[in-house]
Amino acid sequence: SLRVNLDMGKAAYGWMIMRDEHIPGTVVRTSTIPEELGRLVYLLTDKTGTLTQNEMVFKRLHLGTVSYGTDTMDEIQNHVIVSYSQTQSQASGNNASSTPPRKAQSSAPKVRKSVSSRIHEAVKAIALCHNVTPVYESRAGGTGETEYAEVDQDFSDENRTYQASSPDEVALVQWTESVGLTLVSRDLASMQLKTPSGQILTYHVLQVFPFTSENKRMGIVVRDESTAEITFYMKGADVAMSTIVQYNDWLEEECGNMAREGLRTLVVAKKSLTEEQYQDFESRYSQAKLSLHDRALKVAAVVESLEREMELLCLTGVEDQLQADVRPTLEMLRNAGIKIWMLTGDKLETATCIAKSSHLVSRTQDIHVFRPVTNRGEAHLELNAFRRKHDCALVISGDSLEVCLKYYEHEFVELACQCPAVVCCRCSPTQKAHIVKLLQQHTGRRTCAVGDGGNDVSMIQAADCGIGIEGKEGKQASLAADFSITQFKHIGRLLMVHGRNSYKRSAALGQFVMHRGLIISTMQAVFSSVFYFASVPLYQGFLMVGYATIYTMFPVFSLVLDQDVKPETALLYPELYKDLTKGRSLSFKTFLIWVLISIYQGGILMYGALVLFESEFVHVVAISFTALILTELLMVALTIRTWHWLMVVAEFLSLGCYLASLAFLNEYFDVAFITTLTFLWKVSAITVVSCLPLYILKYLKRKLSPPSYSKLTS
Repeated sequence: SLRVNLDMGKAAYGWMIMRDEHIPGTVVRTSTIPEELGRLVYLLTDKTGTLTQNEMVFKRLHLGTVSYGTDTMDEIQNHVIVSYSQTQSQASGNNASSTPPRKAQSSAPKVRKSVSSRIHEAVKAIALCHNVTPVYESRAGGTGETEYAEVDQDFSDENRTYQASSPDEVALVQWTESVGLTLVSRDLASMQLKTPSGQILTYHVLQVFPFTSENKRMGIVVRDESTAEITFYMKGADVAMSTIVQYNDWLEEECGNMAREGLRTLVVAKKSLTEEQYQDFESRYSQAKLSLHDRALKVAAVVESLEREMELLCLTGVEDQLQADVRPTLEMLRNAGIKIWMLTGDKLETATCIAKSSHLVSRTQDIHVFRPVTNRGEAHLELNAFRRKHDCALVISGDSLEVCLKYYEHEFVELACQCPAVVCCRCSPTQKAHIVKLLQQHTGRRTCAVGDGGNDVSMIQAADCGIGIEGKEGKQASLAADFSITQFKHIGRLLMVHGRNSYKRSAALGQFVMHRGLIISTMQAVFSSVFYFASVPLYQGFLMVGYATIYTMFPVFSLVLDQDVKPETALLYPELYKDLTKGRSLSFKTFLIWVLISIYQGGILMYGALVLFESEFVHVVAISFTALILTELLMVALTIRTWHWLMVVAEFLSLGCYLASLAFLNEYFDVAFITTLTFLWKVSAITVVSCLPLYILKYLKRKLSPPSYSKLTS
């Protein structure tokens, strides 16, 4: 009975969550753990696409000596127009004469020419190094179908959209289009760019090295059809690219500056290859891919031989704005006593900037940036320095975290758990899942993981409760999670309202079902002891079946509609959530109280019926069973905190079913006796004695020691 009622209750909670108009699009993928939403202590969240919109906007291009922002993009556009017009005129001059005309260029200043050529190279590299495919809507019949761009197709800007694995890629290609160099076609073997003058440039794709979370970079080898030049372009995170590019004195500093502004940075580089160099690489690369042993290592080694002394072209910065209402949601969760950990793959400076702007770290809190450590001694010193800080948010990189967990796992987790907020940057998917498991092992508290991409799946599955956000990176996280939402701000209502109600209702429902079974067991025990432990059942046949079903099922199950505070109050005072994490609604203490109530009421009902019965045993059954049904209905009414019209219907429906069935229970009851005043006063007296003390105790408790929520609702 307990299992059936709880499972039905959980299904009802899930239905209520999906029907909540304040959190549209929410999907409950499992009906087994909705009450876990009401006892969370740690919430671990991704950044990109979870706290942010995952809608990238190109904001900054840095060439080392000069930087261009949103207000100076027209200068880049002018440079691109000039450089490609010069290239076109130079090409036409080459066709007319064997000597290219250089007088036209000599009049321009040398510095301007240098900057212009660097911008030209940078824009071309960004326009070529990606995995974006332009898609054109079909015009035939206006059916909305799409088809890939073909060479002979009209490359009109109106019906072109870009598809890519990441919004960063699309943002970069859209930016190159805005400055004049447009990607118009791409297939497995080639891609085409359109210059500001409308000329189509064709590049043959020779090799593509895709981005992975391990290498943090991607590369592409292309051959220019017009000049037959072979170029290897690569872009990636600064930590991955800093050792690959030629020595420079500005990359690290400018990456830090952009990251402090909250921008996501990418380093772009190139390397020109001769035909002989490429053929040598291709033969070694093909041979490595065909090897049977250690294939991945051999392929990586061959590619790394190419990734040396690359020419640094530029540094790009794209902005990912915060989602709507992220700040008040994080503030609400923090006030609810939930400790928030942000696990991201971004740079330390970017993660710190987002933590401040999103109010993950409150204005009054200091931020302790954990110094990079590589060995046991450094980790020990840094942990000692951190131990002296109080009420301080922690920011740590994935590499330093790994060193600390290797040597001082228990000490680090103990210190980190005392922090109001923790930010882990440069985190791999494996590390995210490992952090979740560590929190579960060392604290024993409930954890919740929130993410939107495939790299968050392991973290979501490791947590006690997983919440996936349907984002622009697919539905992997959403499908792997226990709950799927459309925006981060919905988490507030999901936890404060539905989590609270699910936990409170399950606690009340579970304990009441146990009480319902214990009270009739107590009555049977008393009855057996009076009659020298004879193996005679007190209630037989339909009475037992009816007691567990139509006589008490509807009122007991109506507890799933109960709520102690209104949703508006729960959202306005998130501090109420702290009481739930203490587990006071369902504990050994509450269980023992319900056991004592069951023993008291069962004893009163049985002894009262035995004392008051006069002649026939059938009168004992009639008096005790009727008093039992009335007691259960009154106890449900005592347990309910907020009445719903369906609860009233359930109470009267069950009472009506019992009274109507009395006419058909001739073999159990004396129908002539139950219509007398003697029967009525005896049943009433026993019921009052069993229930009135509990009503008085509840009244006194609410007056002398009221719960925190009653102070707000009174």
